[in-house]
Amino acid sequence: MIPLPSAPGAGSRRRLPRIPKSPRGSLAVLVGILLVLLLSALLTGWFGVENLSWALTYTGRITGAVLIVSSVTTVAGAAAVVDHWYRNCFAYSGLVALIGTAVALLANVMLLLETLNGDSLTYRVLWTLLAAGCLWAAFALWRTSPVIPAPKRVATAVIASSALALANFGYQTLYKPYQDTGRPVIKMAVGEPVLRKDRRAFSVPVDIKLENRSDLGFYVLGAEFHTMGERVPLSATDRLRTQWRADAEQWNTSSPETRPLSRREIHQPGQLVAAQPWMSPGDWVEPGDEFVTRTVVQLPMDTPYDQLAFYATGSFARKDKLSLGQVRPGGNTWSGGRVPAWMSQGDLDSVIYRGRVRENNALDEQTRDPRFITVYWAFGPHGAEVIESVTRTGEEDRTASDAESHELVDRYGIVRTRMGPLERSLWDIKTQ
Repeated sequence: MIPLPSAPGAGSRRRLPRIPKSPRGSLAVLVGILLVLLLSALLTGWFGVENLSWALTYTGRITGAVLIVSSVTTVAGAAAVVDHWYRNCFAYSGLVALIGTAVALLANVMLLLETLNGDSLTYRVLWTLLAAGCLWAAFALWRTSPVIPAPKRVATAVIASSALALANFGYQTLYKPYQDTGRPVIKMAVGEPVLRKDRRAFSVPVDIKLENRSDLGFYVLGAEFHTMGERVPLSATDRLRTQWRADAEQWNTSSPETRPLSRREIHQPGQLVAAQPWMSPGDWVEPGDEFVTRTVVQLPMDTPYDQLAFYATGSFARKDKLSLGQVRPGGNTWSGGRVPAWMSQGDLDSVIYRGRVRENNALDEQTRDPRFITVYWAFGPHGAEVIESVTRTGEEDRTASDAESHELVDRYGIVRTRMGPLERSLWDIKTQ
């Protein structure tokens, strides 16, 4: 018999298309896997593009490229999950899905490790959840019995690629930062004194030279030059051993004012004669650069000092460790400017400079709170110095521990260079 077509009318209804039931599992599991993979791909791709665009180091940009490849692989894995779940047009779609999930898991674990020292709890929780989600997704895919040709070869390839990614991660975050070393070198040369025409005063020219012999560029945080006048009377007899011991008790290896023990010389505390900055905060020096400046120290012929001591100091930060915005004057202490509680002010005045610090890669820039650098050029009757600090807003007065200070110096590549004391006796000048 030939079936007759049903005539339209009462009792007839249109049939809706049926969605085929997946043999792999429920729709909720599929949606969960896709959500985990696509969110992982979005985050790794975004950070990869940002790192590749402006990271300050070559390894940082390589990491950005690796994150982009990881993102593309994860998207391909998500597409393979859909095929593996319903159509199975590609025989090895399950394998591709597993590989994409494994890559996403590895990327999320590395990003989580990178943010452990960060300030953002949100990102830390997010990557913890994504890593756990990828682990669950891999287990769910494995239960669907995907076709894996040559399992040993596939396992070897996965292990090798994972080891390569971990090696690159360790090279960038552990090995590379501690292998690149270097610092600018400060040199000074004291010229011949010049008498004023009326012979009542004289001047001493001093040339200051900064050389960057390293392969790294540096920002200038602060650079100052100062001259100390020293009275050094001579004892008529040999000084007693107890006096030597008293001098030794005052020895401070961190102070440039330290003087050697002497049988006849009686070293008295120096007094500031002249001080000035010789480079502006926020300037920078590239590899191979040299900077030369000359300053002149003038004194009357009847000066009470027996000798002059010259000092030049500089504080620098590596350009591959941070990006420093414009450093602007932030006031001074005699006009209401504040210095932190941990800074021993005493009889020192300070000129203050401030600037915004940006991290050297997109991940740290997003997961760390904004930092600001403050530079103090402090000077007073008994010396001058440059002091810098990098803090978050509101933490300027907090005293950092030694471990925190060392971590700060390592993170931003802060180096200090000092030249001096370079001493010059005045006896020959005062007798002219």
